[in-house]
Amino acid sequence: MQIGMIGLGRMGGNMAQRLMAAGHDVVVHDGDAEALGRLAALGAEPARTPDELVERLAVPRVVWLMVPAIAVANVIDTLSPLLGTDDILVDGGNSHHHDTRYRAKRLAEKGISFVDVGVSGGIWGLEQGYCLMIGGADAPVARLAPLFRTLAPGKGSAMAPVLLENNSGTALEGYLHCGPAGSGHYVKMAHNAIEYVLMAAYAEGFELLRNAGHDRQSPDELPASCDDPEAVDYDFDLAEIAQLWRQGSVIRSWLLDLTGEALAVDPALAAHDGRVADSGEGRWALQTAIATETAAPLLAQALFQRFTSRDQARYGNRLLSAMRDGFGGHGPSSRR
Repeated sequence: MQIGMIGLGRMGGNMAQRLMAAGHDVVVHDGDAEALGRLAALGAEPARTPDELVERLAVPRVVWLMVPAIAVANVIDTLSPLLGTDDILVDGGNSHHHDTRYRAKRLAEKGISFVDVGVSGGIWGLEQGYCLMIGGADAPVARLAPLFRTLAPGKGSAMAPVLLENNSGTALEGYLHCGPAGSGHYVKMAHNAIEYVLMAAYAEGFELLRNAGHDRQSPDELPASCDDPEAVDYDFDLAEIAQLWRQGSVIRSWLLDLTGEALAVDPALAAHDGRVADSGEGRWALQTAIATETAAPLLAQALFQRFTSRDQARYGNRLLSAMRDGFGGHGPSSRR
């Protein structure tokens, strides 16, 4: 099947390679000449402009976008005059589902089908496949099935889950038509909210292990209730514990696999500065939770923790220290 891929970053470039490896005809475009050249060297047909990409595609066309959410509107504005009836435009990025519903309606007026696909799998998707959460009308989604089957892990993959009683449908293969336009991005938003919370939980648990040795704290910082500081004095090998938990533990997961690999290479995590970015979907999920009156305190805490990792809380922490010193004499002067 022929497809045009716009956006050849860490996700889009690897997805194009996976499609080519399965025999699909892939025409690619990216503003980065180096990225474009890299895919061309691997067998993709390069297009220097979106216009050229559209011209190289047979009618009816399929164009898949893997660009940042902030860029989607501009790319659609560029492409929509070039596309025609029965062409399909796919947004595989992390767009807001409200924007997706609006775009689908607007493009439908021109006879262009719009399909949203939430993609999960990161840089490992090239080899292991991608989990695809799909929204859109039935006909264009069905037409894209060969692409979905190629990109998804497939049945019997290395990451295949334990089989449940209901094994019908495509979910077991790693892709699912979730509903109308916007539903794929909505499901991806919820997916990323869960991801935020799981990552925060692992981080807290391993920090608890790391801080088990009381020698990591000065005597002045030990809680007054700690009668026997020696009772918490362990020197754990975190990489080994991560490896242990990967073997049959109820908290084993791919995120734990990545944790174990990172600790094995760099136990002190010295190569990481502790600043954690967010793609925006955690914010959208929390806003949606408020709008739908869905209690999501864990998501809120995980998101706010990412904010504090960016040094934005330092002033607030200093103010807390000043207040505590003011009413209780707990500041530096109390140790003189």
